[in-house]
Amino acid sequence: MNFENNLAFAQAQDQIDTLKNFRQQFLFPKHQGKDFIYLCGNSLGLQPKAAKEVLDQQLSNWANLAVEGWFEGEEPWMFYHKELKKLMAPLVGALPSEVCPMNTLTVNLHLLMVSFYQPKGKRIKIIMEGGAFPSDQYAIESQVRFHGLQPDDAIIEVFPRAGEDTLRTEDIISKINEHGEELALVLFGGINYYTGQWYDMKRITQAGQAVGAIVGWDLAHAAGNVPVKLHDWDVDFACWCSYKYQNSGPGGIAGIFVHEKHFNNQTLNRFAGWWGYQENKRFKMEKGFIPEAGADGWQVSCTQVMPMALYHASLKIFQKAGFIDPLRSKSIALTGYLYFIVNEVNKELNSAQFKIITPEVAEDRGSQLSIIAAEKGKEIFDGLVANHVLGDWREPNVIRLSPIPLYNSFEDIYLTGQTLLKVCKAIL
Repeated sequence: MNFENNLAFAQAQDQIDTLKNFRQQFLFPKHQGKDFIYLCGNSLGLQPKAAKEVLDQQLSNWANLAVEGWFEGEEPWMFYHKELKKLMAPLVGALPSEVCPMNTLTVNLHLLMVSFYQPKGKRIKIIMEGGAFPSDQYAIESQVRFHGLQPDDAIIEVFPRAGEDTLRTEDIISKINEHGEELALVLFGGINYYTGQWYDMKRITQAGQAVGAIVGWDLAHAAGNVPVKLHDWDVDFACWCSYKYQNSGPGGIAGIFVHEKHFNNQTLNRFAGWWGYQENKRFKMEKGFIPEAGADGWQVSCTQVMPMALYHASLKIFQKAGFIDPLRSKSIALTGYLYFIVNEVNKELNSAQFKIITPEVAEDRGSQLSIIAAEKGKEIFDGLVANHVLGDWREPNVIRLSPIPLYNSFEDIYLTGQTLLKVCKAIL
């Protein structure tokens, strides 16, 4: 697409956008009585208008049915997660049996590592991206210590080359091959939270498994954002939060994926709980844990009905939109337009004030641009907020802007560029 830096172009793109009406299904925060241009869905997605309705319905069920709500009503709580599984699976390229909504992201990462990080003999090491989100770093460190190992001995981090901002796939694969006989686990974020780089998940998975390692992914910034094919790519396990691109609300229910090839593996350790026990025998309260089939067997505690209801409301919007493929097409165009607009601002300023560290190639990124400000980055970010553009700030000098195809428009992007230029001219 040949982009143009004018309002008429942006509005013309919005007119032909087949997803434009989904914007009306979300609530936008306001500043001084005016809607924000909201470009922070990579941190917290907007509230679907349906969220209050579904939550009110579940509160009504609780009020009217009380404990009978587990087995009575239109959507008995005992089986409610199964409705979500059918809608979650297409977003991550999985079979419904391979996914389950439960807990929160880092809790799930710990539960999955109990099963899939089993250091033995020389195979004790975990390879991960340098600069991973702190939750992943802390979880992995603590899991290593749980096995009586030291992080410096067991964790291998892969960093970009000197002078570069993102990782090269060949460097990741080279590091995997270099430590192949020592690797127990390859565990990366699907998209790096800081740079916005989408890693080549298929090739990295193949490389890790080729040397005998298990491969898992944290999809916090990838699920609901980019098309992943966990089943077809033969990924061993994955987990994600749902409050970013999937709009389930702050601290919303998270999800897991376990490939079906592991369902009958009796050697896997688990931290078991009642809700992961065989469903048809669960209420017999018998001793001796027997897991429910599929990913459901990794459940520990009972269904979190209210968070699941909020997630369900958003998943139904994804279903109406055609799941990920139509969204991805718009995402590529929107994010590409933002890339163009930021560079246009640099031209207007006649400077290199902004450096985009997110890959320029669409296949290497999702719905996010991370932008380094050469000067006065925090002042510029605050100026954007004061002028009704809400993005995300990351120390020491990065502004993250995330155009979400379900509720952002091309006009949003054009106006963001105009606001950014205005703020810069006032500050710099």
